[in-house]
Amino acid sequence: MKTDELIAAMVADATPGPSVGLLAARWFLPALALMGLAVLLVLGPRADLTAAMAVPATAMKLVLPLVVAAAACLAVLRRAHPEARAGGLIWLVILVGGAAALWFAVTLSGLPPSQWWAAAKGQTLLFCLVAVPVIAILPLAVLIAVLRAGASTAPRRSGALAGLAAGAGAAALYALHCTEDSPLFFLSWYTLGILVVTGLGAAAGGRWLRW
Repeated sequence: MKTDELIAAMVADATPGPSVGLLAARWFLPALALMGLAVLLVLGPRADLTAAMAVPATAMKLVLPLVVAAAACLAVLRRAHPEARAGGLIWLVILVGGAAALWFAVTLSGLPPSQWWAAAKGQTLLFCLVAVPVIAILPLAVLIAVLRAGASTAPRRSGALAGLAAGAGAAALYALHCTEDSPLFFLSWYTLGILVVTGLGAAAGGRWLRW
């Protein structure tokens, strides 16, 4: 190889590709939007969506997972750079989780124990537990692929955050269809669905985000 060809090849290798954040904006957000469209077309929005979202308690089943999804997504994108820190965003997720747990406990205390399970299980428990992970699969796969362009020093933790972002985003999308408005229902089963996706993300990160 001639000297000028070697130099050109070295320069090409040294040219940085798109940032992880740019890749996420280019691929992860459209993946979420695509799954949102699928929810609206396949499952359909709840008939009283506008009126339901005007009720603060009901709106929280959309707002809370959206906050978690945004914080987890920003945190995992920061963790794709070894020198970056995401402590504040992690604490935001913990704060939202703590607020949700407190809300759950207060709601539970207002009901007699004989009504706890009936209020929590609703009519669509199994469907919810299947729907949230299914909606999250494509966004999670895309986010894991995006993170491979980074350099995370904790692949399982980064994968778990990716799963948390995808799972919470999926829960928010599912809320557009879900008619279960009891806080005991969505605080229980949305959370469980999100945790399932978080676990899948941790496993995927351990496999595909190692250097």
